[in-house]
Amino acid sequence: MTEAKAFDRVADDYDRMRGGMERGRQSAARLAGDLTPGPVLEVGVGTGIVAAGLAELGHEVHGVDVSRPMLARAAQRLAGRVCAGDARALPFADGSFANLVFTHVLHLVGDMPLALREAARVLRPGGRLLAVHGDPGADPDELVAVLDRLAVLQPRRPDTPEGLDAAARDAGLERLRHEFAPDYERATTPRQLLESLERRLPPYLWDIDDEVWARVVEPALAALRELPDPDRPRVQRWRVHRSVYVRA
Repeated sequence: MTEAKAFDRVADDYDRMRGGMERGRQSAARLAGDLTPGPVLEVGVGTGIVAAGLAELGHEVHGVDVSRPMLARAAQRLAGRVCAGDARALPFADGSFANLVFTHVLHLVGDMPLALREAARVLRPGGRLLAVHGDPGADPDELVAVLDRLAVLQPRRPDTPEGLDAAARDAGLERLRHEFAPDYERATTPRQLLESLERRLPPYLWDIDDEVWARVVEPALAALRELPDPDRPRVQRWRVHRSVYVRA
């Protein structure tokens, strides 16, 4: 992607389709052990589910996002601690935070190396950057099989472990560790996934033309419609890449 993407169009549905606070709390619990004492900034805070989960664990958390509709929802969870801003030009002074968190956002920022340099700038010496990034994975099931069919529509991601490591080094950040590990569980019904795809909620479907929709997406939707028990939740356990860096 060549520019940052705002999630204005999906703000009303985001929590319902992405697991809401339950998912946010699960992700926050996984991240919290790597935080160092001091204030936390989540870049790409979205509706604030992860940030609020960290706040519930006792952390002082602030958030920034390019999408004002998403921020309006985050403000209900983090009153007075969210603001509009771009990951490539953060509206904070040098050394403002002890921790900075990116959660599934680095592939959307438009210029990941610049976003990493900005992150390093607003971190204190010894501060930590925590990133949840790259392609997530789940054990095969009926719904994952449908999503796998649509994977060809997703653009090449810059936030692979190798790509992130290179950008972090150039920004003056040293990696402390990396893992591909469980992050959250989500119970999704075929009907819920069908609704999400039909309404083009995933970003990779926003700009699909009619020919590609008919050739790639419609067969996947048809497979969903044919699944038995469309209102029976399928529990998926998703694994993610998590990397921790420190600013020198």
